[in-house]
Amino acid sequence: MPETIREQSVAQLGGPSSVLARQRRDHAEMDRLMDRYRTLAYGEDRERILREAVQLVFSHAFAEETVLWPAVRRSVEDGQELTSRVEEEHQQINDLVAAIERLSPGSPEREEKVRRVFALMRQDIRDEEDLVLPRLQEALPAARLRRLGTAWDTVRRSAPTHPHPVVPRRPPANAALGVPLGLYDRMRDAFGLSTPMAPAKKVLTALAGVLALAAAVARCRTRR
Repeated sequence: MPETIREQSVAQLGGPSSVLARQRRDHAEMDRLMDRYRTLAYGEDRERILREAVQLVFSHAFAEETVLWPAVRRSVEDGQELTSRVEEEHQQINDLVAAIERLSPGSPEREEKVRRVFALMRQDIRDEEDLVLPRLQEALPAARLRRLGTAWDTVRRSAPTHPHPVVPRRPPANAALGVPLGLYDRMRDAFGLSTPMAPAKKVLTALAGVLALAAAVARCRTRR
């Protein structure tokens, strides 16, 4: 089996557009954000770093579950077992972050949950880079890894950025729910309504306004 992708060059991973290289870049950014959070005293900067980490980990995980893990299950002999392991970690992260978003910033209970979720995120990164992704690298040519990277990045850019208990871990159900929830989350993020609990009425009002505008633009185009 190939060595962990952590120690390989970008060329060995199939180039910068390979799904392996893209995954590793996201993992490195997660590590940076977690390290940065630990160095900061409580305040707005610390909360901003936590929001960025949450938004990254959820969009990243959704792209994995929609594009990457199905490829692992198709291509790797024990892909079912490998992906089940990381899906369990994703579910634990989902549950912890959902609890964190319900708690007041700076509270001891919230800080303990942040510590636990960061530990899970680091374990998930190691399992992916040391166990799952090397097996996919062994099974697929570089050209296929690059095509997977393009699909993964497309999904990641519109994926949900917060926990949602209604979203399953596997397609097609997760993909069907992910599109509207991704739009909902990104509206929350854009309007600064994502922590600690977004007022649902404000979010839905903003979302309705965007959808109404999009519908009006579509009608104008069809009349031309």
